[in-house]
Amino acid sequence: MKSSAILGRALAYGALLTVAIAVIGSIIGFLVAGSSGLVSALIGAGLTALFMGFTAGSIVLASRASNGDSSSTLFFGIVLGVWLLKFIVFIAILVLLRGQPFIEPLVFFFAILTAVIGSLVVDVLAFVRARESYVPGVQLPGEDISTSN
Repeated sequence: MKSSAILGRALAYGALLTVAIAVIGSIIGFLVAGSSGLVSALIGAGLTALFMGFTAGSIVLASRASNGDSSSTLFFGIVLGVWLLKFIVFIAILVLLRGQPFIEPLVFFFAILTAVIGSLVVDVLAFVRARESYVPGVQLPGEDISTSN
């Protein structure tokens, strides 16, 4: 399985996570804090999609820039740079949203916490469920040789 297939699987799982946070978070947020809880959960779900997109985009960009060499310094530099950008954007969003009347801080916190833990689980599941060989050039049972790395 190519790394792009793993990335696609991670994005699909991430989309499911985003929808789950939006639906479940909105229901719980509305029951706990009314419309501000609903909005807070939806903003948390939107941030989930945004930051998972940043992660996927950084890997695609880094892979293209390094000509597919995922062990190059350029690859890791781009991924780390985008991670730093994500951190700065996250802090900026928190500063902009602080004190807004349409934000319920506790609901927003739990939506973000769920997103962070969920995105880690999504990345692990996408990688673990991929059938990647540890040794290059080895064909796994049921794998077409044309789709291997």
